Amino acid sequence: MKKLISWNVNGFRACLKKGFEDFFKAADADVFCLQETKMQPDQADFSPEGYHKYFSSAEKKGYSGTAVYSRTEPLSVTYGIGGKYNDEGRVITCEFEEFFFVCAYVPNAQEGLKRIGYRMEFEDDMRGYLCGLDKLKPVVYTGDLNVAHNEIDLKNPKSNVGNAGFSDQERGKMTELLAAGFTDTFRMLYPDLAGVYSWWSYRFNARKNNAGWRIDYFIVSDRFASRVEDSVIYTDVEGSDHCPVGLLLK
Repeated sequence: MKKLISWNVNGFRACLKKGFEDFFKAADADVFCLQETKMQPDQADFSPEGYHKYFSSAEKKGYSGTAVYSRTEPLSVTYGIGGKYNDEGRVITCEFEEFFFVCAYVPNAQEGLKRIGYRMEFEDDMRGYLCGLDKLKPVVYTGDLNVAHNEIDLKNPKSNVGNAGFSDQERGKMTELLAAGFTDTFRMLYPDLAGVYSWWSYRFNARKNNAGWRIDYFIVSDRFASRVEDSVIYTDVEGSDHCPVGLLLK
C-alpha cells in the first residue's frame, strides 16, 4: 500500500459534478477517503472498479458523513468511537495488515465556540481511541480535523485567535494528541513551509487570494513516521472548499 488520499468534498453529489471522478482516477490511490459527504449511501452513484466502499452517514439528512474506498479489503471495518458519534457519521476505521486507517470528520466548534464542549469530548475520545489502536499496530489518522495547529497553518492568525478552528482549546488538543505519540506528517517534512493550505472560505475571494487554513491532515504513529515518503496538499484541485491531501508511503 503506497498512496492514501483524503478529501473533504463538502457534498459528494455536488463534487461528483465538479470533476471528482477525474481526480479520483488520476490519483490512483490505494485508499481514498471522504469527509462531509452529506448523503446516504444510495444517493450517489460512484462505485469505481477494483475498490471496496464503506459509508457512514449522519442521521440528519444532508449533513456530515464519511466514506472510504479501498483497493485492499480491510481485515475489519468499524464505525464511530466505541459506539459514539455514529449518529453524525464522523469516523470510519479500516484495519489493514500493516496499520489502522482512521478517517474522521472532526466536529466544528462553530461560531462563538458554541459546540466547543462537544468538540473537546470528541477530541479526548479520539485521542484515547487512537492510543488504544496504537498499542495493537501503527495508526494512520486522516481527515478534516478542523483545526489549524500553529500560526503558520493559516493566513491570518492574529485576526482568528479564539475563533473556531484556531481557539486555544482546539490547538491544545492537537498538541496533546501529537505528544501522545503521533506525528503531523506534513510538518515533519516541511516544518517551515508557509502559505500551503487545504481549506478556503467561499467568501471574500479567499481561494484566489490564498487566504486559507491547513485543517486537513495525515497524522501517523511516531514509529510509522519513517515509512512516510511524502505528505502532499493538492492545492490546485478544485470541486470543494477543501482540496485533497495525500500520504505517500515507502
